[in-house]
Amino acid sequence: MKEIQGFTHYSFFTEMSELAVRNNSFDLSLGLPDFDIDERLKSFLKESAELAPHNYEPLSGNPLLIENIVTFNAKRKNMISVTTHEVTVVPCATFALYTALKSILNQGDEVIIIQPSYYTYGPSVVMNGGIPVYYDLSPDFSIDWNIFKECISEKTKAVIVNSPQNPTGTIWKKEDWAQLYELIKNREIYLISEEIYDTYCYDDAEHYSSFIHPELRNRTFCIFSFGKMFHTSGWKVSYLLASEELTALFHCHQQYISYSANAPAQYALAKYLEVFDPNTNKIIMQKKRDIFNELIRETPLLVEQQAEGSVFQIVNFRNVSKTMTDIEFSKWLTVEKKVSCLPLSAFYNSRENSDYIRFSFAKKDEVIVEALEHLRKNL
Repeated sequence: MKEIQGFTHYSFFTEMSELAVRNNSFDLSLGLPDFDIDERLKSFLKESAELAPHNYEPLSGNPLLIENIVTFNAKRKNMISVTTHEVTVVPCATFALYTALKSILNQGDEVIIIQPSYYTYGPSVVMNGGIPVYYDLSPDFSIDWNIFKECISEKTKAVIVNSPQNPTGTIWKKEDWAQLYELIKNREIYLISEEIYDTYCYDDAEHYSSFIHPELRNRTFCIFSFGKMFHTSGWKVSYLLASEELTALFHCHQQYISYSANAPAQYALAKYLEVFDPNTNKIIMQKKRDIFNELIRETPLLVEQQAEGSVFQIVNFRNVSKTMTDIEFSKWLTVEKKVSCLPLSAFYNSRENSDYIRFSFAKKDEVIVEALEHLRKNL
């Protein structure tokens, strides 16, 4: 198995999804929606093809899309005020993360990664010459700032934050960003803030972006994803917010890696932003979360904290097995009980076990109902 400086070139996420397919299981392992996109978005893509925007877009992105990103963020309840010079359209969130790190890291710089976290974070740091420093969330998935502070050293160059978070579903509040700023304000430490589930904040929770914080915004690369917002991950279009200074640094590297993103899709997304209602998005996904959590109560699996945001729910499985590792349990549930999930330990750099598994509720309502009904009868 090929390795990149200690990181295996392999995705356990893919393995679990393939295991679900081979065993004809309900696949709640990945956050890939199984429902269709808005018909209006399809129409805009067809319109885009007729208008023939088939050459490269500018480095920053389609001008109409950039203008509509600015307008969209200005209309949020927690308004994100941004200029057109602070927006860059990129192929995907992973590209934005990698290129942001490339823009600021020197060999041997340290980057704090909050765990559990998405599996691309560590490798992106290493491939840019950095050293990952892992901070583990508390058992209730909150941050103990006294312990977090110990992760900061003279070599710390950046912190990676994800909110709403995959896999825990927790959301950073205004107070969290303020606390982080107090710890790094007197150091040259940057922030990579992945906010790709920003339109999925439930109940009374509102998305509070790092880019709203008046001081943090000057040292932040803030990443958003149209793929997550509109269920179009295959279109490969996301966007980045950063100060003009950091945007210029980002462009220096971007021009040699991808240059621009999918041109026809950029036009379609620009037009769709003009009619898109994020509240509708939120209501639809919150309903799916509620269906999942209501039905899982009828099984031995335990939800200790309902997801505040994202499209994932963490579940404690120890009422079913005291002895299996979370990896063993995930495979057993997929093969024997026909419902696929992911072990929480897959979201840590070097943890082999936990009490938790992660399900995705970004699925058709009937699939969620059938999967949970199957578990109710068979667990």
